[in-house]
Amino acid sequence: MGKTLRIAQVFRQERALLGKAVSVQGWVRTRRDSKVGVSFVELNDGSCLRNLQVVVATDQPDLALLLPRISNGCSLLVEGTLTASPGREQSVELLATRIHVYGEANPATYPLQKKRHSFEYLRQIGHLRPRTNTLGAVARVRNRLSFAIHQFFQEREFLYIQTPIITASDCEGAGEVFRVTTLKPEDMAGGDGENIYRKDFFGKPTYLTVSGQLQAEIYALALGNVYTFGPTFRSENSNTSRHLAEFWMVEPEMAFCDLDGDLQTAEALIKAMVQVVFSDCAEDLAFFNRFIEPSLAGELQKTLSEPMEVLPYEEAVRILQNSGEAFQFPVSWGSDLQAEHERYLTEKLFKRAVALIHFPRAIKPFYMRVNDDEQTVAAMDILVPRIGEIIGGSQREERLDHLLDQMRLKGIGEEDYRWYIELRQYGSVPHSGFGLGLERLVQYLTGVGNIREAIPFPRTPGHADF
Repeated sequence: MGKTLRIAQVFRQERALLGKAVSVQGWVRTRRDSKVGVSFVELNDGSCLRNLQVVVATDQPDLALLLPRISNGCSLLVEGTLTASPGREQSVELLATRIHVYGEANPATYPLQKKRHSFEYLRQIGHLRPRTNTLGAVARVRNRLSFAIHQFFQEREFLYIQTPIITASDCEGAGEVFRVTTLKPEDMAGGDGENIYRKDFFGKPTYLTVSGQLQAEIYALALGNVYTFGPTFRSENSNTSRHLAEFWMVEPEMAFCDLDGDLQTAEALIKAMVQVVFSDCAEDLAFFNRFIEPSLAGELQKTLSEPMEVLPYEEAVRILQNSGEAFQFPVSWGSDLQAEHERYLTEKLFKRAVALIHFPRAIKPFYMRVNDDEQTVAAMDILVPRIGEIIGGSQREERLDHLLDQMRLKGIGEEDYRWYIELRQYGSVPHSGFGLGLERLVQYLTGVGNIREAIPFPRTPGHADF
């Protein structure tokens, strides 16, 4: 029989395979019995959205004996001949000559029936939800994007740096970190503040990283342009459709680069990822556009063809204040913009991606470069329709005196960041970077409304299955 093919391979090579023996394997989506002595089995192996129709002639005794064991969810190996299909729904079908049942599935208890299930229901059966059309398509898009991100930076001669998952630095300074400790509760009782951690595994407080940025700066200031791509963690007690406790971040750091260069790289990355989905995930994109978000394809095409709107924070605040919209959260200079404000700018006003720049110094982290007005920093947030912020970045503060001033204002201890300060003492250069949340990118490019569907195993407050 030869090599077993993936179903996507069968469809790609169908002209060359017509009339030839083919072997495939996968899971049964449906089985339909006709009155003319033929059963139709829809088989899917996750390699593409389409199912391969397997035609089983019940006048073949060995195949007929197997039919009672074939139901939704069971797994099969099918050998047969690929032929042109007379049906309108598929171009080819497989005339089965041999079937092997790997594993049966009880049709009375199998949770995935031939109907549309809500995402809330599918989260309750997270071990089976990848078998659905939507979650399978999301996984394929996420896979292609992950590879494309590496391609994007490698083609531009960035070096891939693996920054630590366990860190002694709270990059954002917000305290929303998960502690990493081997101390037992009884060891912590009556402890003398931070001194208790001298007994801990690392001899100091350590956390799951919220960002690889600070460590990436070390390598950018030695090797030029670098990027890190890995999991990050935030203990923010949020159950919104845009937040996770564990998520993946792409974080480039560029030496000899100002905010304008940072913004150009970020826009180029977004456009490159949109192009990849159009060129390599067309079938899945069409599915999302039909069943998940009807405006998706047009919106993404606009992202490709039009430049982002670049808007200073101060001007954005003025626009929002004069918009006449009844926002739940009032807007004023010095306040963080909320999701409703971001969506107004991207969906109602400009109807495209928007880059906000030059935020108030008081609401941004200590490492962002202070502008000449001493009130704002050279920061950027890129907002896209439906999602809001998808990228956050800045030019980093390369001037020692300004960095120390920022750290004092933010209450950041110099001793804890001695190494970071020394980077400004020994050959400091202008440098910039940003963070792109992979899950929000997947949300944007697939149209799924909740970030829990953009990651294989969502971690949210109260939920850590598997």
